[in-house]
Amino acid sequence: MDVPSEIREFLSSRRARITPEQAGLPAYGGNRRVKGLRREEVAMLAGVSVDYYVRMERGSLAGASEAVLDSLASALQLDEAERDHLFALARGSGPPGSRRKRKTVGTVRPALRQLLDAITDAPAWIRNGRHDVLAMNQLARALYAPVLADPRRPANTTRFVYLRPEEAERFFVDYDRVTRDAAAMLRLEAGSNPHDEQLVALVGELSTRSELFRQRWASQDVRFHRSGRKRLNHPVVGQLDLDFEAMPLPSEPGLQLNVYTAAAGTPTADGLKLLASWAATQDNLPSEIASG
Repeated sequence: MDVPSEIREFLSSRRARITPEQAGLPAYGGNRRVKGLRREEVAMLAGVSVDYYVRMERGSLAGASEAVLDSLASALQLDEAERDHLFALARGSGPPGSRRKRKTVGTVRPALRQLLDAITDAPAWIRNGRHDVLAMNQLARALYAPVLADPRRPANTTRFVYLRPEEAERFFVDYDRVTRDAAAMLRLEAGSNPHDEQLVALVGELSTRSELFRQRWASQDVRFHRSGRKRLNHPVVGQLDLDFEAMPLPSEPGLQLNVYTAAAGTPTADGLKLLASWAATQDNLPSEIASG
């Protein structure tokens, strides 16, 4: 990833979405030539000189203190995910020797596989920051059978969302929101891990093959995906309205455990039981990882 370009596009996009009224500033005249705040207005709100802010928006966050970044985040009204992204971009813009490189994990330890297999009543799976599916329990393999139908390994949920849109739109009830979330989460990972060659290749592939991804990526949105509701239309058991929790694994930085549940007595809870019964009869559920 070109970190200076990422900084330029992120800061300018965040500046463009805030009106003077939203920032608590007077808007003199009705013929503003810029969308959103002017650079000098952001500089004033952040408590820095105009020249300094211009340098930052041109792609140079190297040397910016935590206090300056906090002030900039406040001036641009960044949410938690956007603030984390700003700080990650600042770390990535430092001298090459100061940049922390994190290797994206591509395998799962046997103990974690045992953990997944011990979860029998809920779909559970582990992914990395690229959204590669690395391990699943039986119920998750049954639930995500449409995603795993692609023979390419490891399966990747974002690739499925964008490169198999007809199947993905049937599977995800809230397809539009899913596409926005997928791109926003991937951009958040790119800010934290800009030198991951496989991540760069994935973004390049999606950008080349999907106009929708290009649009979503250009929005510069970033988002956490920690908990919420996932609505799926499963080809065997029909619609499932699932609650999900996404939890980082401290023992394996960069990996995340996802667990889907449903409240007892609901149609979705009954659907999960039916799905478990169906999965128990299947000898050929697709695997989530490459063999060997």
